[in-house]
Amino acid sequence: MAMAAHVLVVDDEANLRRNLACYLEDEGMEVLQAGSVCEALEKVRNTSDLDVCIMDMRLPDMDGNAAILALHDAYPGLLFLIHTGTAGYTLPEELRRLGLTSDHVFLKPMTDMAPLASAVVRLTETERYT
Repeated sequence: MAMAAHVLVVDDEANLRRNLACYLEDEGMEVLQAGSVCEALEKVRNTSDLDVCIMDMRLPDMDGNAAILALHDAYPGLLFLIHTGTAGYTLPEELRRLGLTSDHVFLKPMTDMAPLASAVVRLTETERYT
């Protein structure tokens, strides 16, 4: 039996963050939530078993790209998905070097969260034990 994915959802929009967390929990995942990068860093420091972070790009205390780099430095094993409302978002080279591709980017609003949940499962199954 596969272990449940441990996910951190970082988004300053509380309703969106809660809805996404509830959906992922319904899919059998363990979910932590953070409304800022500062809060996310605190959760990462206090949690030993996070697998995937779903990161918003526009946050009150730091740009999402910089946040991914900071979280990666603090917790190198953490994998990332991007969930953004920025229509023309393109991955910067620094994130591509971490292994992120366009397959890791999901645009808001999502009418169906299943592809994002599937991406979490795919990441944890293919990356966790390598």
